[in-house]
Amino acid sequence: MKALNKVTSVGVAVVILGGVVLLAKSLYVLDMTEQVIITAFGKPVGDPVVEAGLHLRTPFIQKANRIEKRILAWDGQPNDMPTKDKLYITVDTFGRWRIKDPLQYFLRLRDERSAQSRLDDILGSETRNAVAKHELIEIVRTTQNRQPMVDDTLAEGVQASTQLLPIRKGRNTIEQEIFAKAADKLTDFGIELMDIRFKRINYNESVRAKIYDRMISERLQIASRFRSEGEGEAEMILGDMEKDLQEIESEAYKKIQILKGEAEARSTEIYASAYNQSPQAANLYEFVQILETYKTGLDSKTRLILSTDSDLFKYLKSID
Repeated sequence: MKALNKVTSVGVAVVILGGVVLLAKSLYVLDMTEQVIITAFGKPVGDPVVEAGLHLRTPFIQKANRIEKRILAWDGQPNDMPTKDKLYITVDTFGRWRIKDPLQYFLRLRDERSAQSRLDDILGSETRNAVAKHELIEIVRTTQNRQPMVDDTLAEGVQASTQLLPIRKGRNTIEQEIFAKAADKLTDFGIELMDIRFKRINYNESVRAKIYDRMISERLQIASRFRSEGEGEAEMILGDMEKDLQEIESEAYKKIQILKGEAEARSTEIYASAYNQSPQAANLYEFVQILETYKTGLDSKTRLILSTDSDLFKYLKSID
């Protein structure tokens, strides 16, 4: 009797334990950030479960495949690609997406890793196509038809080849074009593309040196023009200065000659007034003038040939 009771107790415990395990395998909790696809032997069964809470499933047969409900991020790898004007640039993009149709997503992709790979293919391809169809200036500028700020002092000397090209589309418009084409393709995979943006745009290393050389060349052209204009202005200033200096010197020379003439006239007048007072004074004046001539005109290397009637000789011959 005791053995029978013991067997009965073990059987009840086994049944209770089996019931607990069966109940545990039949119930699952769904979080607010998740949605579930129920599969039986790998095939989806019924509609996706999207309501948070406690749910039932067939134990050991059905499996709950959890799928993210929140908005997810896609970060593309930087890739080198050519623009329409044959310039290679490195473009780094990022985007946001979410699973809109979980059943289609599960059938086509199964997991997030496959989804990220598909996003790399589609978004990378559409980005490359868009970059190849547009000029670099359109990819860099955020808006279209924007008038660039130009310094008037530089614009006159800049060659036409170095001026900015007209911007038919801005970067925002190009991003919208990529978004429209990629979103349509991702719909087949149950994915809703929320947004895609250029994170970074940079020149490729192979062409960066050429771009820098072009920028330096443009600056040197402008500097050369400024230098030429400066030299022209300097020549004009020096010419005006030389002209003004000649006018000043001419006017000063004129005044000097006038003053000198007036002084000599006054001096002659004073001398005449002083030496014409008597014959002795006149003779003294004549004697002083001849001595002054001796002093300034004669030296040890000077030879004079004078007649005996010369005024210069009369004082020499009277010397004892």
